[in-house]
Amino acid sequence: MLSGFSLPILAGLLTAGVLLDLLLGETRRWHPLVGFGKLASVIERLLNRGRARFLRGALAWLLAVLPITYAAWCLCGLAGAALHVFLLYLCLGLRSLRDHNQPIAAALAAGDLDTARRLTARIVSRDTANADAASLAKASTESLLENGNDAVFGTLFWFAIAGGPGAVFFRLANTLDAMWGYRTPRYDWFGCCAARIDDVLNYLPARLTALSYIVLGKSMADKKRAWHCWRTQAPNWGSPNAGPVMASGAGALGLALGGDAVYDGELERRPPLGSGRPAQAHDIDRAWRLVMETTVLWLIWAGLLAGLIYMKEVCFA
Repeated sequence: MLSGFSLPILAGLLTAGVLLDLLLGETRRWHPLVGFGKLASVIERLLNRGRARFLRGALAWLLAVLPITYAAWCLCGLAGAALHVFLLYLCLGLRSLRDHNQPIAAALAAGDLDTARRLTARIVSRDTANADAASLAKASTESLLENGNDAVFGTLFWFAIAGGPGAVFFRLANTLDAMWGYRTPRYDWFGCCAARIDDVLNYLPARLTALSYIVLGKSMADKKRAWHCWRTQAPNWGSPNAGPVMASGAGALGLALGGDAVYDGELERRPPLGSGRPAQAHDIDRAWRLVMETTVLWLIWAGLLAGLIYMKEVCFA
């Protein structure tokens, strides 16, 4: 493996990182990604001006990502496997997905729209001030499905490729896409490099995530619907990676997601995702379970591959 670990050890490190994340959750104060976001904002303000915005954006990306990734690589070389696991824990967002979305489901179930709007506004960029219960449930469900890939499965994939530094590299790149990858006058050229790099890094993880959502459909009808939604709806979505993930996830859950949403006071006509009924409060928990089950599935796959390799070594020793 490029990570430098044998597959059995890698499977153990992946499991340890996930368990640490589920046990501790994100740090309450001084979260590294929050600090990185502040650093990225400073770099952006310094460089996002004048001409050659694309080149300035590429330089900003390099200045933000490469020194930290290199530092992680150097430290892992000194500290060994324990630091790899710790870096994976810092980069994972599995428990935080639950902690940010389940209160929205609880507020909607209690009929507390004001609280649900406030909580939803923390995790999505669309306007929620006047959103109804169905729109809030849809926004939270979409966020869970998409960020399951960004905050969990993409991170696990790149950890498998390059260990702790790989997870750090991916999460920093993904964070810059979330900050700069907008088609607005300010970021259209400056953030183009960040957006395209994230598209490349996420290409394989997103499709493995979409495939996993299909596999975990509760019935054969769910699986077929998820596959159909991926193939027919994802090409119409603006993001080449979010499309497959959300279309297959919505299809597996039997939900009609996507469609119109309000951003910065303007109605945006978005393509449909999935097929079935509109999302409701309890579907937020269903989406969370799908993400959690997918995580377990990936760990099982890693464990099975590790077991096969171990048996092969024993049999042919």
